[in-house]
Amino acid sequence: MLTVVAAAICDRPGRLLLQQRRAGKRHAGLWEFPGGKVEPGEDPPLALVREIAEELALTLDPAGMRLVGSAEEAARAGHPGVALQLYACSLWRGVPAGLEGQLFGWYAPGEAKLLPLAPMDRHLLEAYAG
Repeated sequence: MLTVVAAAICDRPGRLLLQQRRAGKRHAGLWEFPGGKVEPGEDPPLALVREIAEELALTLDPAGMRLVGSAEEAARAGHPGVALQLYACSLWRGVPAGLEGQLFGWYAPGEAKLLPLAPMDRHLLEAYAG
């Protein structure tokens, strides 16, 4: 089982920062909470800090993170199972930039629900935003 972390980053009006999966990735073209893989021996919140800096040029403060949900996807041919942990991130700095060429945007929770979301992200959005 591959451990993956994701961030529910909100701006002052309460919009969520979401990004679109790039071509060639699992769930390509679908929208997701930003994040990535936890390396062996890495602390999940610190992995999330690293991933968000690498993907979106934002600096997250681990002191402002709290685990708000999790989801799992079973293994399938050629792909391991995935355990996704979603952290609400209330303390962050910077202006987002798609450093890996991905599209991203700020969405009110109701708008986010209308996006074609990756299955686990849809589950976590429902748990997070109701």
